[in-house]
Amino acid sequence: MKPFLSKDFLLTTPTAVELYHEHAAKMPIYDYHCHLDPQQIYEDVRFENITQVWLGGDHYKWRIMRSNGVDEEYITGSAPDREKFQKFAEALPRAIGNPMYHWCHLELKNFFGYEGTLNGKTAQEVWDLCNAKLAEASFSARGLIKQSNVAMIGTTDDPCSDLKWHKLIAEDASFETKVCPSFRPDPALNCHKAGFAAYIEKLSAASGIKIEHAADVAKALTQRIDYFNECGCRASDHGLDYVMYRIASPEEIEATFQKAMAGEVPSVSETEGYQTYLLLHCGREYARCGWAMQLHFSCFRNPNSKMFAKLGADCGFDCIAVTDSSAALHALMDAWESTNELPKTIVYSLNPADNQWLDTLLGAYQGTEVPGKIQHGSAWWFNDNKVGMQDQMISLGQLGILGNFIGMLTDSRSFLSYARHEYFRRILCELIGNWVENGEYPADMEFLGSIVEDISANNAKRYFGL
Repeated sequence: MKPFLSKDFLLTTPTAVELYHEHAAKMPIYDYHCHLDPQQIYEDVRFENITQVWLGGDHYKWRIMRSNGVDEEYITGSAPDREKFQKFAEALPRAIGNPMYHWCHLELKNFFGYEGTLNGKTAQEVWDLCNAKLAEASFSARGLIKQSNVAMIGTTDDPCSDLKWHKLIAEDASFETKVCPSFRPDPALNCHKAGFAAYIEKLSAASGIKIEHAADVAKALTQRIDYFNECGCRASDHGLDYVMYRIASPEEIEATFQKAMAGEVPSVSETEGYQTYLLLHCGREYARCGWAMQLHFSCFRNPNSKMFAKLGADCGFDCIAVTDSSAALHALMDAWESTNELPKTIVYSLNPADNQWLDTLLGAYQGTEVPGKIQHGSAWWFNDNKVGMQDQMISLGQLGILGNFIGMLTDSRSFLSYARHEYFRRILCELIGNWVENGEYPADMEFLGSIVEDISANNAKRYFGL
């Protein structure tokens, strides 16, 4: 029986062990998509206790607690931090098979040196150990980033942001990690959702463009794209329920915009026409700037209406959606490609059933700008587990080129989540190691090491022009 979380955790062959320890483990992290707060990075925020840095804003942990029958008061409520931590510690051991069990113990081991297991009985010793460590100078936000060997962070930012904190970070020569904003224009495209008119007014003020018509929204977004570009932006991000493609006339698009601004809810077809118009516009602008466009889709957001009314969005109630985005995504890609305005694109579906058609889509639209111009993004969200990562990489390897994959991201709000990169790299090395040990690929360790190093870090560095 192997010990839990040994140095060769998840590595079962000599090849996998060598690839991980001699190559993957030493590589820096390019965390090109996350939800860290740039203000916290600039101010080098400190955390009073493990609950603040570990449970605050972590939907994965909240879901485990809810599934264990924990009252919301101990999750998003006002219960004391120590009691919240206790409830999580009691729930975690029941999450056998869940990647959260591995992530949590990797974080406790890597950052705090804790070699035991967290449960209700050990909660106090873990609480005391972690809080003592958090009081040390190296456990500030920047300290945790430095400990994790993070070379680049890509935050997720509203187009109306003045990017004040990114500018201040860039001017601070004492902090070596590059922090790049990412352009997330969803509110400007979601004409069917509450708050649309208020957001358009906000966008108008931020851009300095008086927005009276749909075409003005496109102009305002272009102005903000140019501003973000000046501030070092490398990527955009679109969170879509599904990929849509519906060409509407200028008159139809304008009518939809005016309807939404008046507080009415456009129909599905009207919404899709307006969204397609702006998606196409934004994609062309991203291509002009040399950005990567990220498309996240097939997520069923906020299905629990009672909890949505109580807590709002992004509180851990979202689910996998079953949608058919294949034809629409091909149409979008073809529209950009036909005018030589297809940006670098990273596609992520929350539905793992989409893996294979996505991997065949990549091969239809690659370009010469960079190897792997069109990427199947890392296993996202609910697929962010051992099987999900393996399936995504096996599909990409069978139908595309795994060697050009830009690898892992945290997609997290926690400064401790960098252990997820270790988890991914171990799974990557185990996958490749098994192929080699099974005689499916030559045991050229020099070349294999370069592939692992590229997927771990170098490909992302090249892809985002860093």
